[in-house]
Amino acid sequence: MIETGGHVVELGGVEVSFGAVRALNRVDLTLKPGECLGLVGHNGAGKSTLMNVLAGVLEPDAGRIVIAGQDQTGHYRSQQAGALGIRCVFQELSLCPNLTAAENTRIVHNTLRGFSWRRNASRLITEVLDEVFPGHGILTDTVIGDLGLSQRQMVEIARAFSVIHVPARVIILDEPTSSLDQTTARQLMDHVRRYVAQGGTCVLISHLLGEVLDVADRIAVMRDGQIVALEKADAFDRASLVAAMGSVEDAVQAHGELRRAVDTDRPVAVSARPSAHPESLELKARAGEIVGLAGLSGQGQTELLIDIFRREGPAQAALVAGDRQNDGVFPLWSIGENIVVGSLQRFARAGFIDFPAAKRFAEDWRERIGIRTADMGNPILSLSGGNQQKALFARALGSPAQLLLMDDPMRGVDVGTKREVYQMIRAEAAAGRSFLWYTTEMDELYHCDRVYVFRDRAIVAELGQEEMTEDRVLHASFKEDA
Repeated sequence: MIETGGHVVELGGVEVSFGAVRALNRVDLTLKPGECLGLVGHNGAGKSTLMNVLAGVLEPDAGRIVIAGQDQTGHYRSQQAGALGIRCVFQELSLCPNLTAAENTRIVHNTLRGFSWRRNASRLITEVLDEVFPGHGILTDTVIGDLGLSQRQMVEIARAFSVIHVPARVIILDEPTSSLDQTTARQLMDHVRRYVAQGGTCVLISHLLGEVLDVADRIAVMRDGQIVALEKADAFDRASLVAAMGSVEDAVQAHGELRRAVDTDRPVAVSARPSAHPESLELKARAGEIVGLAGLSGQGQTELLIDIFRREGPAQAALVAGDRQNDGVFPLWSIGENIVVGSLQRFARAGFIDFPAAKRFAEDWRERIGIRTADMGNPILSLSGGNQQKALFARALGSPAQLLLMDDPMRGVDVGTKREVYQMIRAEAAAGRSFLWYTTEMDELYHCDRVYVFRDRAIVAELGQEEMTEDRVLHASFKEDA
């Protein structure tokens, strides 16, 4: 399929700066045919910036770029990268939302021409979807904007693996499973191994360290714009990876240590049933309770959270969106403005906003949640995806709302930040706030006091802390009898 000798990519001394911030500091990296390289590090470590250089999206300030033995330094752009077989699945999805899956496929395969191009494009993307995600259920004539986030991610991944004339030499996967449930994530990882076994090269960026350890052949650890460790995957375990990234492993090792007593006499803060199945089990959350929403993606969890948010209103409820680009950030606003907007009432003074107080509030949350920026007045889109998500958490946690709704909010968030946010959630719950937490990560469900499992857009099971196991969640997700 693909050449199997030499280096397919050589990056030497790559430097990138954004103003006073040095994002990459003389980075050297080689990629070999027939391997999967895991790339890990905290948010803002430089991972996505380095891959944007490799994908031709970002021109480095200095450094050498060699692809398949050809020196591309000084004239390497995304068009050249595509022609050389470099494909990238970006963390912030790049599909055109007003076009269908087939039409989006035509964008990257301009040899699809003539009267039958639409049919051929549809057949191509369908074949790859069937190969990577069996049973996906995606119709390729559907407008992308009408698909759920996980389905959009599947289409973008399939498009990267699709081939007509130019071989797919290198596939860059930037947080590819962040919106996928466990089943589809496993399908993708299995396909990555097949692709690599045929001579392809893959770069896997993921904050799910178990995923990287399972799939990668080598692992590179980035910190502060540099590669600080690069070894064969079997030289690492989870603890050593976290240590190399510059964080201390969480002291909590056993799921049982996460359990806490919840006062069952506390009043019910919110109750709801899925609108599509009003006869299903009823979701209830008491004051101070953390309630998880589980099940395969696209089974109505997000819709229920949105229904509750609309019903309760922003005075009572705050929403942390997982699809931050469409439902979370205000892209034309600054970082500080994106945080403060959830708490404007607290800064109202005789009909005016106390801007100095609002600025202090934003700065306080920058310190509390560790947003990596030199200036909170910078545009929100100047942040990495994970740091944008931190800003959304700051907006919700800083608001006066007593009910916090979280729609798979840890997409693209590093392990250190996750632990810090988990601690904040538990502290806020202890103070009486209620949380509804939809997550596709099994480990996050162990932080919940109770879990409701969704299937076919209905709630089919309620699991208490003692009952909450991966087997029970999967059983309820797939079987007729919960």
